[in-house]
Amino acid sequence: MNALSSSLAPFSAITRRRFIQSAAATAAISASPFARARRVAASNRITIGVIGWGMMGPANTKSFLGFDDCQVVAACDIEKNHLQTAVDTINTHYGNKDCAALRDYREMLSRNDIDAIMIAIPDHWHAIVATEAAARKKDIYGEKPLARTIAEQQAIVSAVHQNNIIWQTGSWQRSLPQFHKAAEIVRNGLIGNVTHVEVGLPGAPHDFPNTVPGLLKRLSTLSDKIPDKIKDPSQILPGTAAWDLAVTAPPPDLDYDTWIGPSQMEPYIDARVYQNWRWNYNTGGGQLLDWIGHHGDIAHWGLGFDLTGPSEVQGFGEFPPAKAVWNVALKYTVECTYRKEVTGYPNDVSLTIGGGSPAISMGTKWIGTDGWVWVDRSGFDASNPEWEKMDSLPDNQRKIPLYESSEHRRNFLDSVKSRKPTIAPVDVAHHSLIPGHLGLISMLVGRKLQWDVKQEKILNDPEATALMSRQYRAPYKLA
Repeated sequence: MNALSSSLAPFSAITRRRFIQSAAATAAISASPFARARRVAASNRITIGVIGWGMMGPANTKSFLGFDDCQVVAACDIEKNHLQTAVDTINTHYGNKDCAALRDYREMLSRNDIDAIMIAIPDHWHAIVATEAAARKKDIYGEKPLARTIAEQQAIVSAVHQNNIIWQTGSWQRSLPQFHKAAEIVRNGLIGNVTHVEVGLPGAPHDFPNTVPGLLKRLSTLSDKIPDKIKDPSQILPGTAAWDLAVTAPPPDLDYDTWIGPSQMEPYIDARVYQNWRWNYNTGGGQLLDWIGHHGDIAHWGLGFDLTGPSEVQGFGEFPPAKAVWNVALKYTVECTYRKEVTGYPNDVSLTIGGGSPAISMGTKWIGTDGWVWVDRSGFDASNPEWEKMDSLPDNQRKIPLYESSEHRRNFLDSVKSRKPTIAPVDVAHHSLIPGHLGLISMLVGRKLQWDVKQEKILNDPEATALMSRQYRAPYKLA
């Protein structure tokens, strides 16, 4: 479904690229004669079907190809060329033609010979595919964010528990050593009681597939009708010459009606489809929802807040016009308050999410009574220089050891076998996303929200409550 799991600001590209390259390296190792000699008997392998071949779809799949105790047996994408690339990649690795090529994910889920599913598709499709996969008793590796809305996330959580399946969220920072070290330092009280947390995320959209230059070039041919001030899709509105030029027929290799799926039908515009779907609220949640499942997730991990959340949330954002091609927040700030009566922490904790804010560094920073720790994909820093020198927290200081995983996809496979929880199970993913969802809702209604953490509902605000869910286009519905 030509999906991309996580938006990536230009300055973070190197670390994300290394993560993806690690999957390719794993696959290359498995192709060696020695690795093939160690192949597990076919009857003992975990069989996997992959849905979505964008960025994280290929990366996840190549990682699974690198393990001899699983086999990828089917691939699904509604874009013809992506599907062919997926099947060719898988078949080339195994040296056969056995991988099934599917355009309909339901055909994959109906196969009894498939144990687990990898889902890497646009946000607006997450809940429908995940709930049906769970109902079919498939274990799931699902990309973040968990879903487009809170209600859809709740449906996924319920389906996972009702069907007793294994779930791993693609919040892969939990499987990197610097994030584990930082979270353990905080969790074990080395910076005292945390009073404030800063979560730095990207702000404005990023043109991943580089489709915007082509669009702007087309607009330049109508310079007499289109203002020179149009620099990106957030300035293109319906009823204008720019809009009319941006709208085109969908490419023949893409089933666009299915791609839009449960979301409201909109004209095809290439700048808001492949990889850039996240920059329109009809299909994505902007940088806030794309990234909160990474750095916000790590913030919760260090605090021990994996299964709790904020009681008050207020968001402030700068938005393009609501009908623009890209209509997500360009800059945003979200203020959260975690009440000690709810979390069980010794004191209230405030958490600020800054999107595109020069005052908050990209990453996660915990500030405590006795020090601070900051971590990002690009590095680690702390008030105590000795912590930076350590690879991990010494055993004598690990009164509360955190779950350890050296490779995120490997952790999923191990949990499928053991039936023990993964490092990023569904409940954790759900709670990690709540500050982002509530922050966006608060921005849209223009006021502070009161959140009942236990009941998972917004208090005394019908307008905000309505934004916890969204109406599906017929005939789509959750399993």
